[in-house]
Amino acid sequence: MKATDGVTSGDSVLLDKRGQALWITINRPDKRNAMNGEVIAGIARGYRAAHDDAEVRVIVLTGAGDKAFCAGADLQNTGAAFAADFSKPNADFADLLRLSQASTKPAIARVNGTCMAGGMGLLCMTDLAVAAEQAVFGLPEVKVGVFPMQVLSLLHSTAPRRLINEWCITGEPFDARAAQAAGLLNHVVPAAELDAKIDWLIARIVDKSPTAIRRGKYAMRAIASMSFDESIAYTESQIALLAMTEDAKEGLKAFAEKRKPVWPGK
Repeated sequence: MKATDGVTSGDSVLLDKRGQALWITINRPDKRNAMNGEVIAGIARGYRAAHDDAEVRVIVLTGAGDKAFCAGADLQNTGAAFAADFSKPNADFADLLRLSQASTKPAIARVNGTCMAGGMGLLCMTDLAVAAEQAVFGLPEVKVGVFPMQVLSLLHSTAPRRLINEWCITGEPFDARAAQAAGLLNHVVPAAELDAKIDWLIARIVDKSPTAIRRGKYAMRAIASMSFDESIAYTESQIALLAMTEDAKEGLKAFAEKRKPVWPGK
């Protein structure tokens, strides 16, 4: 199926196709966009819709309103946020993180406000991130007797270990500039400039080769746990394969003809 033009709505997540970008918006501003089962399912639905639609080149993940990106799990019903069906080997949030890492389309986090706990997992599952300067970040799970276990699976390859230790063990919040310095964010901008910066990033993605990005993201994930000898052997074969694609042929031809390429996406 194609990602729907215009806005489609579950109660908790909005999917909005804007040109070549599919926006996934957590729509619970009154709950600081906290995650529940519906939110997790809605984000996963958005990722799948984006991948089923060849017109979609970029995924944008954000929260409704201007207060919160995602405040983590919904703790309103005590214990429900961490309840588990022990007959299932996989947790839904973990499966969402798996889905995001298997994605071959780039994703941008638009961090419009508070980003806490599981919200940090959503941030880390994207490829690029832009935050409003008033955004606040943190891993406060120890304050309620748990630990950001699933978030760690992505966080450990994004931020320095000493900082992760401090965030997880103290549970104390930190600001957007600290998040950027730690490598969690690409850009920090005034709130009024947030959408303009997202549009700026989208424009710099959609005019590039979709095939190169697709295969490149696949390769980056593949080599993440390889030794140098393994990764160099893998990547030398991948560049040879990439050179045989229609996008590579068009890119070289356009360069020689001094014109913008028209990407076939193959």
